[in-house]
Amino acid sequence: MMKQLILIFLGLTIYNLTFGQVQNTSYQDPNGEKILQLSIIVPIVKCEAWKLFSTDSGLVKWIAPVAKIELETGGSIKTNYDKEKGPDDKSAIRLDIINYLTDELMTLKVNLNNSFPKEVQQEDKNLQEIIQFIDIGNEQTKIISSMVGWGKGEQWDKTYNFFEKGNIWTYEQVLKIFDQKSKVKSNKHRLR
Repeated sequence: MMKQLILIFLGLTIYNLTFGQVQNTSYQDPNGEKILQLSIIVPIVKCEAWKLFSTDSGLVKWIAPVAKIELETGGSIKTNYDKEKGPDDKSAIRLDIINYLTDELMTLKVNLNNSFPKEVQQEDKNLQEIIQFIDIGNEQTKIISSMVGWGKGEQWDKTYNFFEKGNIWTYEQVLKIFDQKSKVKSNKHRLR
């Protein structure tokens, strides 16, 4: 019985340390390739977490004020941070959908725009983001983002650093959806 209580306590401690935070578990594989890997835990079931990434209304909640997804193999996600411009404006960001498994996985081709050095843009053939959705029980989902296909050299290192910071910020925006909901709930309880 004591062992079970200790295991429950450790599990709750680990949960409390990771819930509401972006975990950076990036690594280099045995072949020397970098994997930029981030994960979050959200307090919703997997099919609802999937909708945050696979519907226009879900994407608008966290990624950008303008978002349009064409969910199909060969489709795309187009976003724009400027509310006055549409998803097809030249300022929009486009991620091609390489493949997906509903509620499980989405693989995106990261297209480097003119904000990145020409050298990196020309060498970019394989930069992808793989997003996994894992049911961890208790109506919670772990979302893991793994970016693969990095080139080598100083300009690629700078590109990696840019995405590391940017992706942490982006996944923090997903978590803010739930921070706001919990604040609303706690305010409702105070009013009673």
